[in-house]
Amino acid sequence: MFIAPVRTLTLGIAAPHPLSAAHIRHASAVLQQASRRVTEAGYEVQTVRLSTRPIFTDLADWSPAALLSYVRELQQMLDDEGLQFCSLGSAAAAAPNFPLVLLDPIPDLLAATTALSATVQVASEQHGLRAEAARPTARIIQRLAHETEEGFGNFRFAMLACVPPGCPFFPAAYHEGVDSLALGVQGVGLIAQALRAVREEQDVQAEGPLPLGRVTERVRTVLETYMQPLVELGRELALEHDLHFQGIDLSPAPMGQESIVAALELCGYGLFGSPGTLAATAAITAALKSTTLPMCGYSGLMLPVLEDATLGQRWSDGLVNAHTLLLYSSVCGTGLDTLPLPGTMPIEAIEHLLLDVAILAVRLHKPLSARLFPVPRRVEGEYTSFTSPYLTNTLIRF
Repeated sequence: MFIAPVRTLTLGIAAPHPLSAAHIRHASAVLQQASRRVTEAGYEVQTVRLSTRPIFTDLADWSPAALLSYVRELQQMLDDEGLQFCSLGSAAAAAPNFPLVLLDPIPDLLAATTALSATVQVASEQHGLRAEAARPTARIIQRLAHETEEGFGNFRFAMLACVPPGCPFFPAAYHEGVDSLALGVQGVGLIAQALRAVREEQDVQAEGPLPLGRVTERVRTVLETYMQPLVELGRELALEHDLHFQGIDLSPAPMGQESIVAALELCGYGLFGSPGTLAATAAITAALKSTTLPMCGYSGLMLPVLEDATLGQRWSDGLVNAHTLLLYSSVCGTGLDTLPLPGTMPIEAIEHLLLDVAILAVRLHKPLSARLFPVPRRVEGEYTSFTSPYLTNTLIRF
């Protein structure tokens, strides 16, 4: 039996910034105990993560120098407890009274640390799109590209649009409310298993298209069957530690050769990017959205170009680009994720791409994000050469 790895156990804490060493020690103890229990149950736990309230609200009156000093202290406290992932929360820039000048220190905060992530919410269900927030957000992306090693600071930053709190995946995670526990899974293998089963049941020839209704039904059944025990364990852990159980994000997060795009191509509608891709993507997403499991976060398809080896190849081959991925986002998951863009890309072009993502989120009333990777000192047509184990390499293009 295939058991999907747990990509993240994410603890959301209600304590406001500035956090103390005692807060971090307690959070680490809870996460380590939870990780042991999940591992003992037969699951691989890849990471544990800490999601906090937005620092940009809690410490809005702090100077940039004081914020920088604090995040360095926070990084040391995280290092002392062996925690490698911590969210500083999301800057609520969509609110008309949010001072956009508060966004200026974000590149310095991320460049000075390794465990911390942050986001800027430029659109929300309550306020709609605040278009003037896109330019300073683009400036953050541009600075991180040129002021962090290999531009990797952008791995820990994203623009959000209509994304609620409680997502376990980073960098989108931010917290509000009582202490909580959320699960995120790497369920690509389960999706592939379900699609192979449909092909066998329907006696469809090796490369023929699968019935999309049956794809949705089978994927939903497989997810409910295999994820229910993990959900029950999550509930038990939350109860034991007096936490609210946030739920499970069913987004089948890919990793390198474990590719959601390779799984999607099992639907038989050609290479990803061919006609029929949108329909297959929608069929899988319908399954993710319609289970009886308690869900949180995106619970949709993630299509990160630099984290999915097959998607990186389709991008390199010219089958997909930023706007086709945005089209697929209208029926699936997270928006634009880890796009390898030219380091020379003008800030206006980054800003306009962010606006495209944000307005789609507002019009469709769905959470979307943009995590963009302008590659420093590289131009369109060259290849990336990332050394990070989290990223694959592909062609730089737009």
